[in-house]
Amino acid sequence: MPSSQPARRPAGVASGLSGSGVLNIGEVLRELAGDFPQVTASKIRFLEEKGLISPQRTRAGYRKYTGHDVEQLRFVLALQRDQYLPLKVIKDYVDAIDRGERPDSLPGGMTLSPRVVSDQLSRELTAHGRRLTAETLAAEAGAPRRLVDDLVSFGLITAVDNRFDEHALKITRACVQLESHGIEPRHLRPFRAAADRELGLVERVVAPVASRKDVASKARAAETAREISELCLGLHSALVHSQIARMDS
Repeated sequence: MPSSQPARRPAGVASGLSGSGVLNIGEVLRELAGDFPQVTASKIRFLEEKGLISPQRTRAGYRKYTGHDVEQLRFVLALQRDQYLPLKVIKDYVDAIDRGERPDSLPGGMTLSPRVVSDQLSRELTAHGRRLTAETLAAEAGAPRRLVDDLVSFGLITAVDNRFDEHALKITRACVQLESHGIEPRHLRPFRAAADRELGLVERVVAPVASRKDVASKARAAETAREISELCLGLHSALVHSQIARMDS
């Protein structure tokens, strides 16, 4: 559930502001580097092209970023990275706020304002990138160690250098709940196969853009991949629910 505590400005946002209260793109990158070390100037310009931020311009045409712009970038980048939301979904939410509306939530139940980063999101940013041992993964997911070993054995989670990421944690938590219904990891191998097929489809679609060397093209390929993935998940859910609905008829 979203934190009930008031949202706060993330540490460091205002630290790089000049006396005029604006930043250039290099200063913005330094502000974001702690949480988003892979972000580049091309990525920021791509987000501007998509309408996610609107920095002012000097008479010479140089972009001027405010603390507000940096906060909004943090918000967009965090949702894109941690919640896997397509930019279109994020932009619709941001636009609704700009129109004075108060959307109840984003997909996934998040209720953040795009103007600030909440305490909840700050915790998620801190947690992002954690590498969990098998024991820690089992403890945080509320799973027996046996289940973790089974998930590895059936290819549902994978360790890198004997450590698991937050995606493995989400998978393990879901499998704990499924096991309570009698669904064991061995029953879930088709999900792994289906995910691999979906990934292959996505990779074929974005390959022409992803093969380009420039960062902006790679960013567009990643965003397109997220959008296709979201559509595939929606299609899968609709197909399953349409069949379940027949149980009542």
